[in-house]
Amino acid sequence: MGFGIKPGMRDLETGLRLSSSASCLYELQPPPSPTTPTLVLSNSGKTLLVSNSSKSLVLSNSGKRFDKKKYVKQVTGRHNDTELHLAAQRGDLTAVRQILGEIDAQMVGTLSGADFDAEVAEIRSAIVNEVNELGETALFTAAEKGHLAIVKELLQYSTKEGMTMKNRSGFDPFHIAASQGHEAIVQVLLDHDPGLSKTVGPSNATPIISAATRGHIGVVNVLLSTDSSSLEISRSNGKNALHLAARQGHVEIVKALLRKDPQLARRNDKKGQTALHMAVKGTSCEVVKLLLKADPALVMLPDRFGNTALHIATRKRRAEIVNELVLLPDTNVNALSRDHKTAYDIAEGLPLSEETSEIKECLARYGAVSANDLNQPRDELRKTVKEIKKDVHIQLEQARKTNRNMNGIAKELRKLHRAGINNATNSITVVAVLFATVAFAAIFTVPGGDDDTGMAVMVGSPSFQVFFIFNAIALFTSLAVVVVQITVVRGETKSERRVVEVINKLMWLASVCTTIAFISSSYIVVGRRNRWAAVLISIIGGLTMTGILGSMTYYVIKYKRVRRVRKKMKLMRNGNNLCRHSESDSEVNPIYAI
Repeated sequence: MGFGIKPGMRDLETGLRLSSSASCLYELQPPPSPTTPTLVLSNSGKTLLVSNSSKSLVLSNSGKRFDKKKYVKQVTGRHNDTELHLAAQRGDLTAVRQILGEIDAQMVGTLSGADFDAEVAEIRSAIVNEVNELGETALFTAAEKGHLAIVKELLQYSTKEGMTMKNRSGFDPFHIAASQGHEAIVQVLLDHDPGLSKTVGPSNATPIISAATRGHIGVVNVLLSTDSSSLEISRSNGKNALHLAARQGHVEIVKALLRKDPQLARRNDKKGQTALHMAVKGTSCEVVKLLLKADPALVMLPDRFGNTALHIATRKRRAEIVNELVLLPDTNVNALSRDHKTAYDIAEGLPLSEETSEIKECLARYGAVSANDLNQPRDELRKTVKEIKKDVHIQLEQARKTNRNMNGIAKELRKLHRAGINNATNSITVVAVLFATVAFAAIFTVPGGDDDTGMAVMVGSPSFQVFFIFNAIALFTSLAVVVVQITVVRGETKSERRVVEVINKLMWLASVCTTIAFISSSYIVVGRRNRWAAVLISIIGGLTMTGILGSMTYYVIKYKRVRRVRKKMKLMRNGNNLCRHSESDSEVNPIYAI
């Protein structure tokens, strides 16, 4: 330490600056051994030497030696405590004053006036605010041990930073004094700096929270009288001073806190628990009564898991508290938690013991039952809604299946309808070819025969003329049907149905013309003597064709009229969508394709 200091440098242990004259004197001194560290203090050409081993003080200007105890930092304690730390820990006020007073004696003659006072104050501040390995000052040690006189002595030389400095555990001197219940020290520190009441320690705990947790009613009263706004500060888990005091069963502290702020009982932590939830976990029935007296509605407030105070007290097997809770008129002994359990269900799941039996008897006496035996309208409504949803789901599934089946049936019907149309068109084609063949052959084998020139014998007869005209019409009509059937491309059912309607009408015309041609030719073939046979054939053929064509025409017109009426009714009932659906049905299921 000695050889590393140069002229004009400032020693870190003492805060004094070495002058050039002091350095000369220092160089004459033998180097200290590792076990005997020496501290050099100098100012204005005067050097101050303090040896840890010889405990001597040397002033360079006079050479006078003082055999006094050293006051500077010395590593002697378990946590590198200075002698000031050790004196504060022992509560030795005399030693503390001696250590601080030696500075004046050792600095006499070095400076004068204001410079002397400033230098001494700086040295004292550095010594008082020195920390050990735990980050604790001598003031912290005295406050923790409860040495009021030493706290007052050190407080004169402590800085703002030294008073608010936290140790490795996160406590400052004021917080540790409040936590240990040193009321007088707390009052002294508050008088010195009232803002210390809002300092926070580990987990954002304030001094009033620490004091309330440990049951120090005197400290709590001092803090409440100084600044009650610290009650608004909660720990990092959301719990305030009332939560923790109620959990520990500190009756007087709970009274003081409720008297200061009755609304504090309704504050929730991050689990949604009030002070009553915390109180029923403990064993103090008096605290529970105080909280219920402040706000009886607390008994039915649930936490985040739906547990009321009765649920928690039952789970903790607090028989006396359970008995106190069920006496309240606001208590619902059959309240359900989020996991659908009543207090009686929780009691049923507890191990057999005297407390468990007492709790079950108490709950049963006030009408508590298990959740399965509880007939609740809410559960009934939920059950009914589930059943309705299930029925609706089943109906929707059935509707989907029915739609799939109907779609399948519709496809099959379309296939059958298309197959029927194809068969009808094929049959019509065959019949049309047959009609054309017969009509074409009748020209070359005319009734009555022909002469050698190929002319018909009965060409001048009216019957032959009628035969010739209607036979030609039947021939050309049949050929037209054949041409249409050959030309039209199959594909769409609706267009095919319309084509069938047209060719059916043409075939009707061909049939009528063929009938007339046959009747007229019968007059030529039978001759005049057997004309009655031709008349009979005319009557039979006319009645047959007229009856068939008339009946078909009647039913077709009737069907079209009925279908038109049904379409109007469906349009009025169901709107355009069902109207389109009915049109599709008419395409799939026509009765007469004409």
